[in-house]
Amino acid sequence: MCRRGRRIFSIDVESPQRSTLTEERRRPRGAEGRGGSDHVKRILYSQKLAPYFFIMPFLITLAIFWLVPLLRSFVMSTQEVLYGEATSVGMKNYQQMWNDRVFWQAMFNSLRYMVLTLLLLIPIPMALAAITNAKFGGERFKNIFKSTMFVPALTSVVVAGIIFRLMFAESESALMNQVVGFFGFGPVRWLREDIPGLVALLLLALWRWTGVNMMYFLAGMQSISKDYYEAASLDGAGKVAQFFRITIPNLKPTIVYVTTISVYGGLAMFLESFMLYAGNQSPNNQGLTIVGYLYRKGIEENNLGFASAVGVVLLALIMIINITQLTASGMFRKEAR
Repeated sequence: MCRRGRRIFSIDVESPQRSTLTEERRRPRGAEGRGGSDHVKRILYSQKLAPYFFIMPFLITLAIFWLVPLLRSFVMSTQEVLYGEATSVGMKNYQQMWNDRVFWQAMFNSLRYMVLTLLLLIPIPMALAAITNAKFGGERFKNIFKSTMFVPALTSVVVAGIIFRLMFAESESALMNQVVGFFGFGPVRWLREDIPGLVALLLLALWRWTGVNMMYFLAGMQSISKDYYEAASLDGAGKVAQFFRITIPNLKPTIVYVTTISVYGGLAMFLESFMLYAGNQSPNNQGLTIVGYLYRKGIEENNLGFASAVGVVLLALIMIINITQLTASGMFRKEAR
């Protein structure tokens, strides 16, 4: 305090402790927890982290139902699993599989089926999609045609297999034998011989999946800009030239996708053959696929370690074929900016 005449000046310096108490009194209630909640909000509303939160349920599901069983299969493929007891046997399961003639027959059957389904289930649905996408024909007729083609995919494989088994029966009254008899041929033992049995499987696949692949190609065609076709028409290009010069090049992503899923579907085919032959024991193993071989070893013979080795080989084969065709098609190549 200092005295100058009648005026008195007083200087009051607050201590640090008193200043802190004053700030705490002025702070609104609940502000203590706002710092943590604001930090959480910043994380949740972050543009960098938001995509990862959206895909987190898928990643968790993938890890639980795919990655963990996959790793477990790798481990089991080097073990002998009997009644809950697992004994490590190294590469014994793979050696037995390599020396098993039935394994190679099942592999041949699956590869042959895959190649033939690719030759059927890519060009035929693409041609049907091009016809459906053409300007001629009413929209009502096109919608009915698309619905009719897609219905077989909604049919149960069990029901379809039983129906086709009756169609390809050995009796003269069976539908397919009546068809070949109309052309002057005798009854065919469809499911007792190799090639006729393969024809039955291919017709079943063609009936079931043509509509699905047609929808894929139709969606791809409808995404192509109409300006390309108008410019080609002005240059004098016909419909056939437009199809091969415009439609097919722009359908490349769709073709690659359909090829990828068809490779997997061809090699993983099992239920169609199982229902068509009424079991996993076809004559001379002509209908045995690689998945059927896995089922025989793992379920019927209770050799889970050996079956796991078969599954690992099948996964490796599918990955090699698909990665090769994806690389050859340039899907892994970065686009030039």
